Amino acid sequence: MRVIIAGCGRVGSTLAVQLVAEGHDVRLIDRSGRARRRLPAGFPGRFHEGNGYSRAVLEAAGIEHADAFVAVTSGDNSNIVSARTAKETYRVPIVLARIYDPRRADIYRELGIPTIASVRWTVHRIHQMLLHRHLTPELAFGNGETLLVRSQLPDYLTGRRLTECDVDGEIRVVEITRAGRSLVPAHSTLAERGDLVTFAVSATSLGRLRGFLDKELGT
Repeated sequence: MRVIIAGCGRVGSTLAVQLVAEGHDVRLIDRSGRARRRLPAGFPGRFHEGNGYSRAVLEAAGIEHADAFVAVTSGDNSNIVSARTAKETYRVPIVLARIYDPRRADIYRELGIPTIASVRWTVHRIHQMLLHRHLTPELAFGNGETLLVRSQLPDYLTGRRLTECDVDGEIRVVEITRAGRSLVPAHSTLAERGDLVTFAVSATSLGRLRGFLDKELGT
């Protein structure tokens, strides 16, 4: 993916190094040129000095061809403006933003922008949400070790027991939304076409769940 990160502080630089190591094309934006010092010598990604909401800077960073935009500057206002610009002006498919004031989370939610607030696991959560974008967590517990995620069930499971989705200690189906109604599945509950399923999943098993669902989701 081409990922643009606005903010080259501790979170932005750490995330950038991790993504580059995995082979992604990373572009960093920071209003301070000195922020480049946070990046290791020989860092292959690009660095652009300027504001993350400046269209000129965003376009220089390649926003028009970006697969994802992450706003992790030190200011909530800067993050929301740059995230909205990426989402609404440039139609970037994945837009994530960090916030310091959790009371502002509702603002982002109404705009359809997932947010991350906890400092302790910000990088981990952003990384998960970028690479498992069809499994964006609805809720997290502890420090993000256990997540609730929702996904439409693949058609190949239609007519089979939902317990076939369970992996002991890793993945469990805890709820189904079917024809607009929610239910807790019994051991004998069979999957139906169009089921929207809520999984409780360990953070380390997101890749396994995604691979399981991708058989027909084609993501």
